[in-house]
Amino acid sequence: MSSTAPDAAASFLAEIRFDTAGLVPCIAQQHDTGEVLMMAWMNAEAVAETLATGRVCYFSRSRNALWRKGETSGQQQVLVDLRLDCDGDTLLALVDQTGVACHTGRRSCFFRAIRDGAVATLADPLVDPKALYGA
Repeated sequence: MSSTAPDAAASFLAEIRFDTAGLVPCIAQQHDTGEVLMMAWMNAEAVAETLATGRVCYFSRSRNALWRKGETSGQQQVLVDLRLDCDGDTLLALVDQTGVACHTGRRSCFFRAIRDGAVATLADPLVDPKALYGA
């Protein structure tokens, strides 16, 4: 998806029901496989930037700042489509993910589940997080 016309973006933003902190949850899903990659928060500025640039931008609650996915790790998300749920309080970003989506080095943040009566890890890291973030 390339950038969205300003009038369409403004209309879309007006439909979103942000919470009392000015945030809305956004699920990121790989557009061609349906794989759920991650959940993050967006504020109005992050939504507007995402629609204007076609690169997904979130709001980091821990840093209290915009978080442009991939700006430090290189693991970018290019927006294919941005959808709003029926209640207007959750977004679905269909993306083309470059590399891994999770800060743990895994493709998806959803890598734990109950198996045989215990919590199990379903996927190993594909990339060392230190290589992504220099930590």
